[in-house]
Amino acid sequence: MDATGKPYPVSFTVEYPEGPRKRLSVFFRPVLFVPIAVILILLVGTGSEYGLEEAGRGLAWSTAGFAVAPAVLMILFRRKYPRWWFDWNLSLARFCLRVGAYFAVLRDEYPSTDEEQTVHLEVPYPDAKTELNRWLPLVKWLLVIPHLVVLAFVDVAAYFCFIIAWFAILFTGRYPRTLFDFVVGVKRWQMRVVWYAVLLSTDRYPPFSLKA
Repeated sequence: MDATGKPYPVSFTVEYPEGPRKRLSVFFRPVLFVPIAVILILLVGTGSEYGLEEAGRGLAWSTAGFAVAPAVLMILFRRKYPRWWFDWNLSLARFCLRVGAYFAVLRDEYPSTDEEQTVHLEVPYPDAKTELNRWLPLVKWLLVIPHLVVLAFVDVAAYFCFIIAWFAILFTGRYPRTLFDFVVGVKRWQMRVVWYAVLLSTDRYPPFSLKA
């Protein structure tokens, strides 16, 4: 939720794996990850690493493979956000997040190129004429600088959580729930910033929060 108390119009969740984890899969994750990473790179270019572990950090990942510049121009001059561009951005973001969740050992299911699986990103389609200010896309990148500064530090904490969780799964077969919720919360925060400043689905300023 944001300061208004209403749910923020970008929702991201990952289902917590209740059963024992596949330790061999986790140990060999960097190798098993390669084929799906190649597919992702073919879709979004060499900036795909931002879609995997650093979605939102620097906002750089969203300029490759995503309909960003065309959407900015359409909102600015026509006050339109073509639905198929939005659907493409949403589908590609979901795929990036499934791959990212797999690489970050949040889940063991191999990422599907089209099925939602256990990684959920929900973003409502905006009415560009009534819900989006045509001029804001020109300055949103500036408005989110405070988020990027904070996220730079939060990302470091999430990286250490990933390392700790990797060893925890190998030795105990479980991903500590506190660490899991923190890492998912960081990705949720990143997604809110990305959809506000780059993919332009909402003009509601994202909250400084990890919570759903």
